[in-house]
Amino acid sequence: MLTAFGRAFRTPDLRRKLLFTLGIIAIFRLGAFIPSPGVNYQNVQTCVNAADTNQGVYQLVNLFSGGALLQVSIFALGIMPYITASIIVQLLRVVIPRFQELHQEGAQGQSTLTQYTRYLTIALGLLNATTLVTLAKSGQLLGNCGAAGSATPIIPNDSLITTILLVITLTAGTGLIMWMGELVTEKGVGNGMSLLIFTAIAARFPTSLGAIIKTKGWGVFFGVLLVGLVVVALVVFVEQSQRRIPVQYAKRMIGRRTLGGTSTYIPIKVNMAGVIPVIFASSMLYLPALLAQFATPGNGQAPPEWVNWIQANLTKGDHPIYMTIYFVLIVFFTYFYVAITFNPEEVSDNMKKYGGFIPGIRAGRPTADYLSYVLSRITLPGAFYLGFVALIPLIALVLIQANQNFPFGGTSLLIIVGVGLETVKQIDAQLQQRHYEGLLR
Repeated sequence: MLTAFGRAFRTPDLRRKLLFTLGIIAIFRLGAFIPSPGVNYQNVQTCVNAADTNQGVYQLVNLFSGGALLQVSIFALGIMPYITASIIVQLLRVVIPRFQELHQEGAQGQSTLTQYTRYLTIALGLLNATTLVTLAKSGQLLGNCGAAGSATPIIPNDSLITTILLVITLTAGTGLIMWMGELVTEKGVGNGMSLLIFTAIAARFPTSLGAIIKTKGWGVFFGVLLVGLVVVALVVFVEQSQRRIPVQYAKRMIGRRTLGGTSTYIPIKVNMAGVIPVIFASSMLYLPALLAQFATPGNGQAPPEWVNWIQANLTKGDHPIYMTIYFVLIVFFTYFYVAITFNPEEVSDNMKKYGGFIPGIRAGRPTADYLSYVLSRITLPGAFYLGFVALIPLIALVLIQANQNFPFGGTSLLIIVGVGLETVKQIDAQLQQRHYEGLLR
């Protein structure tokens, strides 16, 4: 393996791509520690030490920003606006026929959809930046700490100019991250956006493991590492698993040439939805807590019973009701997202158009029904697998009282393993173009 990595760096164009990718990653991590203009960094750290930042979407955004949200840095919003914009554009294909037509037009249509995603990313970045600055000024960003006029204000200068400058800086940071991700995709190795997410999550692993050593000792630490190795092996196995449906193409005569007659397959992965269902489920579970927060009286009156129930059962990950609802939502959103992204009728029509058929299955409607049957059967274990991996941090919260930044489980591990596998495959493919041996041989 070390020899293969050395061979990759000895190949001039591949070395150039790797160094370019590492340079962009270094700039991305540096921006996570540069405070935004008008922000008091010392007061931010004081509030962070006193705040509970491991709940709901708050924790998710901080995870994808690599901890930059807690620093209120220029990259505080991280890659989350781009992820949200990409998901929205993908879902709009079901609602708006024009978006579906663009998707089917090939490279040109995909370029137009990418442009729409960029515009939506900037709009969402502007909205998120305004919300972030408002929460920071009111003291609600970091556990009712750092309000303007308090002893430790996050934004000491509460002027309109400072507010506008902060919003512009945070939005520009989102645009810069998006641009760097596209540069990596174009001139580097791997998918740029995925690699930046990978970097942001991996940067928090040392802190999480150090916190386990500090609070639980070395015995629990080695136990966590052992569990982590088992879970990583499980995730790699499932992420690589697929059902291959054989497809035979009939021979066709075009002029004097005979085309077709080849055999191939349709790969249907066990986990076709990726990490999207976990993000959807986390967002949905955060809504009741957010609603209860706004419904809580601020004049010292007792909150309603339903608010007390939500705060007791749906705000902490260690409650059985929370875990059950979380698991059910993940299973539901897995089926929902797979149904949107994989259309059996479209696949069947394309096969029929080019003379392809599944052996033993008639072309047309029977093929679409067969693909739907296989898809529903294989999505069930994939949904249960996603739910199990997502519950690992919550189970750790109960067993060893670790916080929800438990490294080996949930969204973080799924993204790290998935992106790592895809990046290594791309490096291996580029090595095989220049040498007979690749990275994985």
